[in-house]
Amino acid sequence: MRKFKRSLKKLWYFIWEDNSIWSWIANVVLAFILIKFIVYPSLGFVLHTSHPVVAVVSESMEHNNGFEKWWEKSNKWYVENDIKKENFDKFPLKNGFNKGDIMTLKGKKPEKIEVGDVVVFWSAKRDPIIHRVVKKWQAGNTYYFQTKGDNYKTNPTSIKSAFLDETNVSKEQIVGNAVLRIPLLGYIKIWFVEFFVEPLKQLFRLIQKG
Repeated sequence: MRKFKRSLKKLWYFIWEDNSIWSWIANVVLAFILIKFIVYPSLGFVLHTSHPVVAVVSESMEHNNGFEKWWEKSNKWYVENDIKKENFDKFPLKNGFNKGDIMTLKGKKPEKIEVGDVVVFWSAKRDPIIHRVVKKWQAGNTYYFQTKGDNYKTNPTSIKSAFLDETNVSKEQIVGNAVLRIPLLGYIKIWFVEFFVEPLKQLFRLIQKG
């Protein structure tokens, strides 16, 4: 029992008080495990979605110049698709959001998703896409949606390709509805993937080839 207590004390000191690089690495690993397997699933349970928090990794929803100037540049497509300025002005997140932002998602029944809502859905490659709903219709018992990125420079229209068809998004593809934006915090994940995960993947590929 004494040995166990001494070991526990050493472990506690190592994690919380030791200033070595190994203690720092251990803290990073513990934080990752805590967030990945406890905090994240718990938050998902409360918000009714498998992915309660996502990082924005592209510029497809950026406005840059404020709503009025953005609308002047982008209104043609929306007017042609029956979305007027007074409609868009009442949409959630009407000013878009930026690469590097964190978005909190909440599960929402398909019948309650409205034009103007910002949703996350899976592409054919299982990449999460976060865009705005611009059309909604029902065929039989199934709801379908069309989405589009707000950025008129990068997303002048809804994307339709082999890997991403925004003109026909089924309810099964929907992950959740964006309800809260936290600016810039997503860069932590972006940088982690760019400078840690991707180099590790490349290293593993080299090892496998060798």
